[in-house]
Amino acid sequence: MALGLEDKKAIVAEVSEVAKTALSAVVADSRGVTVGSMTALRKEAREAGVYVRVVRNTLARRAVEGTDFECLAQSFVGPTLIAFSNEHPGAAARLLKSFAKDNKEFEVKALAFNGELIPAGDIDRLATLPTYDEAIAKLMSVIQGATSKFVRTLAAVRDQKEQEAA
Repeated sequence: MALGLEDKKAIVAEVSEVAKTALSAVVADSRGVTVGSMTALRKEAREAGVYVRVVRNTLARRAVEGTDFECLAQSFVGPTLIAFSNEHPGAAARLLKSFAKDNKEFEVKALAFNGELIPAGDIDRLATLPTYDEAIAKLMSVIQGATSKFVRTLAAVRDQKEQEAA
């Protein structure tokens, strides 16, 4: 079914609005993926704070004009699925990388983060970013390790001084 001009404007406005506030974006080709799999992907995306949309290439190019994701315009070739991470920069990359493992037809084309175009082969740069909670946990473990080492050093100095005094 053909889209009317007003429908096209609405799609561009919606995707553009999401792109303005998104942290990162992933572009993929979803040819050959079953409807059931795509439905499951959309459900997972909603839960992960990822906006997923299949968009016509010309509309996608217009939607990302003037945003950090303008660098993705050249990757809008063939069927285009675009996923924007809204809560965590690595969420969309992690989600689509996992989905591509289970669906061999699904292909990630490109990624963008802070205005930088990232080739699909480097998806791990975003997919392996720790979430906020994971980063805090790592920081706490480093602090705990440093603190315990400091306490042991102070105890050793105290013990040494006690031995010298005796």
